[in-house]
Amino acid sequence: MAFDIRSSISTVSAQLDARPVDKRIGLVALATDHTTETDFARLLQGQDVGVYVNRIGFENPTTHESLLQTGPRLAEAVSDILPDEPVDVLVYGCTAASVVLGNDTVAQHMNSAKPNTPCVTPSSAAFDAFDALGVKKISVLTPYTQDVTDSLVTYFSQNGPQVVNATCFGLSDDREMARLSRDSIIEAGVAACDPEADALFVSCTAVRAAACVEALEARLGKPVVTSNQAMVWRCMRHLGIVTDCPGGGSLFKL
Repeated sequence: MAFDIRSSISTVSAQLDARPVDKRIGLVALATDHTTETDFARLLQGQDVGVYVNRIGFENPTTHESLLQTGPRLAEAVSDILPDEPVDVLVYGCTAASVVLGNDTVAQHMNSAKPNTPCVTPSSAAFDAFDALGVKKISVLTPYTQDVTDSLVTYFSQNGPQVVNATCFGLSDDREMARLSRDSIIEAGVAACDPEADALFVSCTAVRAAACVEALEARLGKPVVTSNQAMVWRCMRHLGIVTDCPGGGSLFKL
């Protein structure tokens, strides 16, 4: 049965808002990342914030060489996030890469595609979190191998608080890092935290540590900062959002 129906132009004129969403975050994640997007979605729930994600190639195992290779891929990835439109914050979701490349280098790559945009990495966000919390000494837990962990300790010691001690799981595949169980993260975090440390830092955007913050803080009696939790907190502050975040721990209650 044929229908001879043709569309018509609406008599109501199209009124355009300035943006579909009030605030914009441009997030670059590793192709192998299982965790960062879900943490952003959970922690930003209820906020008028759009998280626009692009992924870059990454080849396991996680080594200094494979992390360095991600740097030149950042500019193209950023340019493909809402092309020719601004975002309010740019994020590179890889702690180890930000340490190996250096935060200044990461910002240069990303700003070459979207100039004059604040850039957040897990390590830069962690440094800001430590300052906000008044933390001077930290214990560190990572999922990485010892050599990658040692690089993180060196970078943190040079740019952030004093690292009292560091413990790692010895994993080299970020897909396995994403599978670390909640119990493993909590028990290893408690075991890793030195009494002299003011806070515990759990590194790696792949690790599901942001969901363990409250449990760890209850056990330790001191602040806990994780890669994804710190990134979301820093992005929210860039966007002028200062509300608490359920499950975000001491950092979001400042």
